[in-house]
Amino acid sequence: MGPLLRLETTLTGDRYLSILHNHLHSFISFVHSDRLGRFQQVNATPHASRVATKWLQEHSSDFHWPPKSPEMNIIEDIRDALLHAVEKSSPPPRTPMDLLTALMDSW
Repeated sequence: MGPLLRLETTLTGDRYLSILHNHLHSFISFVHSDRLGRFQQVNATPHASRVATKWLQEHSSDFHWPPKSPEMNIIEDIRDALLHAVEKSSPPPRTPMDLLTALMDSW
């Protein structure tokens, strides 16, 4: 799995494009140098933005990007696993920084 990133603001198409460019591309290229890596996203508004979709199409030769493939979507499973791990934290997170630390530890 790739890095867990913290956003301190609302995710927009342009911000998502920045994440794709600055984090996804280098991670996928490093981990899947054979170009068999698979990238999955949900169809949230920033994910389906014109700028993000264009970038993904332009870089589709670098990794497999199956658009609109809900049967492959594991994002909700990952979210549930992280939530379960954080709920079991002792002591429970009390501040946003505590929560971030618990999420990073669980990741």
